[in-house]
Amino acid sequence: MYYTTDEILEQSAGVSKPVIALVAYKDKDKDSEYYIESHTIDPEGRLLEGVPLSKECISDLVSGFSLEQSQMPSGKIPANLLYADNRTGHERYVWFNPPGQRMMYFTKDLNLENAMYYIPGVLYVATNISLHIYAFKGKKPVNKLYKAPFFNVTESSVCLGNASLDYPESPDYNDLLLYWEKKFWMTEFSHLGGHSNPTKSNLFTATQKWQDGFDYEELLPYDKTLKDLIK
Repeated sequence: MYYTTDEILEQSAGVSKPVIALVAYKDKDKDSEYYIESHTIDPEGRLLEGVPLSKECISDLVSGFSLEQSQMPSGKIPANLLYADNRTGHERYVWFNPPGQRMMYFTKDLNLENAMYYIPGVLYVATNISLHIYAFKGKKPVNKLYKAPFFNVTESSVCLGNASLDYPESPDYNDLLLYWEKKFWMTEFSHLGGHSNPTKSNLFTATQKWQDGFDYEELLPYDKTLKDLIK
């Protein structure tokens, strides 16, 4: 993985020290031709004499960078993707699913049937390490959001439990969204996030009824709007 100078300084916090530097020279008459030297840095921080960087080393650097870049989504933008930031270290994606049915899995302790349940529209916000979800009314989000009426969610933060999935190689946007959706829906629901109901009534009792249809009266308003999430 490659980092910016600011990220290196922030992560090292004075622990790391420079040991090698790469210097690139460009042919003044040929824009596509470069010469790269490797310079060792001594304990006093002095740049020592440079030696040509081998083709093998350059190839390894390019391959490593290419592999990292291949993990960024690309391709056609799905209609349900509302916001995307691909910048390394700032990754953030906002998308939605319209209301419908989902297969839901529960631990034995909850005593709820693994089955198809009706759910409201769901808005997802994913970074490279976290997932937040919200509910909305209607076929697609307009602005007002509600607490996600599911187990394993604290306020909006998802506890990504036991769903073991490999991140897709060279993903397009659909691959990325599907990856995060599976991380949520394929995990067994096991607990009440934050020990408080995200619904007007008891979440367990409410969920039992959603095999027949979702009750929108159960939704509780959230203190953030769609505009807050995509600004």
